[in-house]
Amino acid sequence: MKHRPHNQTSGNLSVQYASIGPIALHFPEKVESIDTLRDEFPRWNLDLIQEKTGIYQRHIAADDEYASDLGVAAAEKLLEKFDIDRNSIDFLLFCTQTPDCPLPTTSCLMQQRLGLPTSCGALDFNLGCSGYVYGLAMADGLIKSGAAKRILFITAETYTKYIDRNDRSLRTIFGDGAAASLIEASDEPGFQHFKFGTDGTGADMLLLTKSGPRQPMPPRNRHRWDSDLYMDGPSLISFTVDAIPGLVDELLASSGITKADIDYFLMHQATHKMLSELAARIDVPQAQVPIRLSHVGNTVSSTLPILIHQMRESGDLKAGMQNLLVGFGVGLSWAGCYWKETFQG
Repeated sequence: MKHRPHNQTSGNLSVQYASIGPIALHFPEKVESIDTLRDEFPRWNLDLIQEKTGIYQRHIAADDEYASDLGVAAAEKLLEKFDIDRNSIDFLLFCTQTPDCPLPTTSCLMQQRLGLPTSCGALDFNLGCSGYVYGLAMADGLIKSGAAKRILFITAETYTKYIDRNDRSLRTIFGDGAAASLIEASDEPGFQHFKFGTDGTGADMLLLTKSGPRQPMPPRNRHRWDSDLYMDGPSLISFTVDAIPGLVDELLASSGITKADIDYFLMHQATHKMLSELAARIDVPQAQVPIRLSHVGNTVSSTLPILIHQMRESGDLKAGMQNLLVGFGVGLSWAGCYWKETFQG
């Protein structure tokens, strides 16, 4: 399937707007399900956990499998399935909080492995659950400025490498995976009205307690297990249900539209409980806040592209639909934008 740039299709060579083209996904082979955990931990109330999280299974990276491996695999699927000329990629954006190593930049390693031209820019940025929206904003800026026309935007995480096997609160939520999105120039506006938020006072709600040269900050509660990753789930839920409805109101006001104009409120896929509470707080039907994490779990920076891909594949997301994209979590960091679907499949 040959995927041609929007500006070539229209005949207009000017670079004006960014749009989300095709997306490809990749997950590790190893799968861990509620039933697997039931055999390992018969005393855990896994039925209740699954009811709250909405997660049945997650993919787990192998010991010798890292974020770049997942990201490269997703990108290869994208390039091959849609017959995308590697020489047409002029920028690689890579969002991850679990890079292969502190340096060199993982995106540089990926550029070489993917055979992208040496004229291609490459940039890592460290953001989690809000990272996809941030990356879209960067891609939009690069395209509008004329600095790039075709951007390969990859998200990949291997959070499970930092989770102790006995840590029930984390092991039942986070999964590994990657998404590769083609962001390209289009004559039709795709994104508008980006909004961002940051509150570093909540940095200790979700953090790696043993990483980097700096002495790590202590978690706000005693760390029960040996996981390097710590999460204060109740505080994150409180932050989310307080901050995100206001962000949605800001986006609607900036866009000059109402909730009735929006087809979907596409939110970071944290847990079923959190997304259900958000739908109630925003006062929209649950069907407009899709929840599709049951077989992948919370994949952090990759949840939104995975959701978009799933909804395209099921036919629920069609060209012309108006949506809000919203990410939130570790940082604390949140971001959102208005997005009109333009991909024709």
